[in-house]
Amino acid sequence: MDLGELERDNTGRCRLNSPVPAVCRKEPCVLGVDEAGRGPVLGPMVYAICYCPMSRLADLEALKVADSKTLSESERDRLFAKMEEDGDFVGWALDVLSPNLISTSMLGRVKYNLNSLSHDTAAGLVQYALDQGVNVAQVFVDTVGMPETYQERLQQRFPGIEVTVKAKADALYPVVSAASICAKVARDQAVKNWQFVEKLQDLDTDYGSGYPNDPKTKAWLRKNVEPVFGFPQFVRFSWRTAQSILEKEAEGVTWEDLPTGDQEGQGRITSYFNEKPGNRPHLPHRYFQERGLESATTL
Repeated sequence: MDLGELERDNTGRCRLNSPVPAVCRKEPCVLGVDEAGRGPVLGPMVYAICYCPMSRLADLEALKVADSKTLSESERDRLFAKMEEDGDFVGWALDVLSPNLISTSMLGRVKYNLNSLSHDTAAGLVQYALDQGVNVAQVFVDTVGMPETYQERLQQRFPGIEVTVKAKADALYPVVSAASICAKVARDQAVKNWQFVEKLQDLDTDYGSGYPNDPKTKAWLRKNVEPVFGFPQFVRFSWRTAQSILEKEAEGVTWEDLPTGDQEGQGRITSYFNEKPGNRPHLPHRYFQERGLESATTL
């Protein structure tokens, strides 16, 4: 799998895809949706779709695809390579969302939570397959949140397609299992070959599983927090684990535009995002304050 585009710029998102098999443009197809890396505090989240003609579903099942979490890394790599060999009837596409994109989405002034980001990414990949000419007849999705609500939302967006959203769909439907393998192979490769834009020296890449409750991951976060600039962009700083370490290890911040007398103590970087816009005073820039300049209301 060529992740060169992500390795050149891992600050946003990138989409990768296989060629669309000719048969998938002609025959009705079944399409599965799954993700890898939703929970970790480190690395990207990868959404994937995999599709094949309904008439060839038995051939996909014959590959012995399974939920990627039940497979070893070598087994996942082998199965993905096999799907690539069967490119005459199997296609796939990925959307790789960087930690930076996830964090800035969740902490922006207009909040964009992880569930909404996940739902929109999944729907975007289904639409991408349709735009590429795939004759999608059925869609199976591993749920995020309540399956009934999610299914209704997708069904409204794609009224001409039969949509099924289930918990543990990656263990129930082979086409979702195949999507989970694509997503996991891509995430593993992205994490392994991550290009740190910060040019860190003597970087220890033994960061454990990347999950917030992993002691090795927590130790890596504490070791690599910079007191002023925080974490490398490999870290999802919107995660509570990362925020807690920032609050303990990072320096306090004094916002220059705030007069000293009106300040109720030093804040943390993360406190800026948690405040509602209406709670922050709209003071003039210090250029005007230092020169005693005020807005003229009358002439």
